[in-house]
Amino acid sequence: MPDRMLQFTHVSQHQPEKRAAEARREDFDEIYRDFAVAEASAQSSRCSQCGVPFCSVHCPLNNNIPDWLKLTAEGRLDEAYEVSAATNNFPEICGRICPQDRLCEGNCVIEKGFESVTIGAVERFVTDYAFAQGWVKAVSPREELSQSVGIVGAGPGGLAAAEELRRRGYQVHVYDRHDRVGGLLIYGIPGFKLEKEIVLRRWKLLEEGGITFHLNTEVGRDVTFAELRARHDAVLVSTGVYQARDIGGPGSGLGGIVKALDFLIASNRKGLGDEVPDFESGVLNAAGKHVVVIGGGDTAMDCVRTSIRQGAASVTCLYRRDKANMPGSMREVKNAEEEGVKFMWLSAPEAFLGDEHVAGVRAVHMRLGLPDASGRQSVEVVQGSHFTVKADLVIKALGFDPEPLPALWAQDALDVTRAGTIKIDHRSFETSLPGVFAAGDIVRGASLVVWAVRDGRDAAAQIHAYLQPSARQGFLAAAA
Repeated sequence: MPDRMLQFTHVSQHQPEKRAAEARREDFDEIYRDFAVAEASAQSSRCSQCGVPFCSVHCPLNNNIPDWLKLTAEGRLDEAYEVSAATNNFPEICGRICPQDRLCEGNCVIEKGFESVTIGAVERFVTDYAFAQGWVKAVSPREELSQSVGIVGAGPGGLAAAEELRRRGYQVHVYDRHDRVGGLLIYGIPGFKLEKEIVLRRWKLLEEGGITFHLNTEVGRDVTFAELRARHDAVLVSTGVYQARDIGGPGSGLGGIVKALDFLIASNRKGLGDEVPDFESGVLNAAGKHVVVIGGGDTAMDCVRTSIRQGAASVTCLYRRDKANMPGSMREVKNAEEEGVKFMWLSAPEAFLGDEHVAGVRAVHMRLGLPDASGRQSVEVVQGSHFTVKADLVIKALGFDPEPLPALWAQDALDVTRAGTIKIDHRSFETSLPGVFAAGDIVRGASLVVWAVRDGRDAAAQIHAYLQPSARQGFLAAAA
């Protein structure tokens, strides 16, 4: 077969077709249509197969991206899926929600006049095609081991670890406070980015593979952490971070000022068919309201775009830095702008106006100053620049901190950092408690789903080394 790669010089970059903004404002369906086989092959053929693939280097999972792009270009889709799935437990999810513009695609070495390869869209296509063809199977261990591992948290990190440990034959039990598997994948991320059926079919596969889920089970309420440690040979903590950062100032206690995650969970539960009293009453429903979202990360983007779909009268996003310095994906900002969101850059709230219920946000303009210790430009208030934005609903999307797990779980010996995240030995993932490991956001702080998957996979390998002395010796020999 002739070389089909390096076609970027005469094949233009092409993303999957995007539904018109007017249509996608009306529902929570994903906004991108699927690639056809020929489209995926053509876009994959644009890869330059460079000697040092920066796409792989800048992927937290170090996915073998050039390899599965070449296989896709050659029509060898079953092999492309196998290569993709070898390093990523959930490629169809990462293909949808990873900020590729900041990771793999943003570091593609193709000269920018030709534009990068559409890696994320091909990744999504390959796995969806594999599901359609019946190639994606539940994990099947070669042997069953008597040892068991308990995992606290059914989010992406916990699920990745669970699958890797089950593949090695362990009896894996996952405990989660919610009634469905997925964590933020099911309740935090809106359907227009990740349709819930995508998560639910993975849940089914994990159960078919022999993983046991204990749902509606909150550690510290329904089972003690001490009981988990006694029940299992090792325990992995992968709870994520869910404690919303707050904002003070006059009027911050008014009605109508809500947390981002509360708002998103209510919307996702409603979409899943659950009864959600706070949604029905209007407390967590943007319909007909003037909405102001405070923040500039991906959670803020989820909130503004959800508000649009709920029928808000207007949606404004306040962010204290400029567009170039916002932490959220530029692709998401563009989608939000297309759908009617108004962004007010270099703007920060000072007070919330109203009697018992919020009626407006008094804000002030900011300007960028000199870089601070972190390297980011500081922000300074522009004196005398106050203005007011009308608001019936204010959503705080300022990031998340960890819950105080040592106190909640009566585990004073569980060491945490000054930020409240769990301290681990970063080589072994083990905490200060013997046989207890931790991974994901509860260790690194609020981060990307792809990093949680990476941490879950790495933690599973270290738990295996802890439980199997022969595996531990293999790790030590490899490190020598």
